[in-house]
Amino acid sequence: MTRRAIITGASSGIGRASVVLLRERGWDVIGVARRADRLESLAKETGAEVFAADLTRQQDIDALAEFAGTDPVHALVHIAGGALGSDRVEDGDSDEWLRMFEMNALSAQRLVKAFLPQLRRTAADQGTHADLLFLTSTAAQGAYPGGGGYNAAKAAEAMIPRVLRQELVGEPIRVFEIAPGLVHTPEFSLTRLGDQAAADAVYDGVDSPLVAEDVADVVAYCLGLPGHVNLDLITMRPVAQGAQHALHRGPLAPRV
Repeated sequence: MTRRAIITGASSGIGRASVVLLRERGWDVIGVARRADRLESLAKETGAEVFAADLTRQQDIDALAEFAGTDPVHALVHIAGGALGSDRVEDGDSDEWLRMFEMNALSAQRLVKAFLPQLRRTAADQGTHADLLFLTSTAAQGAYPGGGGYNAAKAAEAMIPRVLRQELVGEPIRVFEIAPGLVHTPEFSLTRLGDQAAADAVYDGVDSPLVAEDVADVVAYCLGLPGHVNLDLITMRPVAQGAQHALHRGPLAPRV
């Protein structure tokens, strides 16, 4: 049986890497993102279906649901999101905070509302399980100066899978949360900080930060587990990051 996934954030970074990997493993995929030109390239490279949508707009989510049609959907993988700014709480831009809440938490709720009925139908019609997977962040687990808006948005998003897991008890629907720490992708820090030098400095000297493919591998691992196995929360960091603030810069070496 060929399984079908909807993956958001598919134009770059972890979302794109997840589309590539699931296609390599035989999944049918609808890749979703705002940038249509990037999606066209992804479709040519992987054979995935693609759909351009801004997930902060309800009309775009409605259009995505219509595009997906009535064919089975086995997994909704919500990777889209992001951070804006690094101001102190007292200096924060309220519009940026609202945008982050919409990008991360509200988009997750809207997608669940749109696709949970279809996931249920798939599970019922095929006698199988269905999956909801959310990419949150270690920013949802620990506060840090300059992270207030992103901490709040990701903490809000992280509550959604935790609530869903309880609300869906008794149904064959798994709910995964993956919370990465430092991941070096081309756009996350650049979008957040708005300056390439500042973005590069985030990763400067870090010995082997995570990359998008590392996280995509965990996404694929979760979806490939036997249907009765659920991983509630996977927190993943590079070895160089012992905790949210415990980031080692320089080569990793045994203490002798």
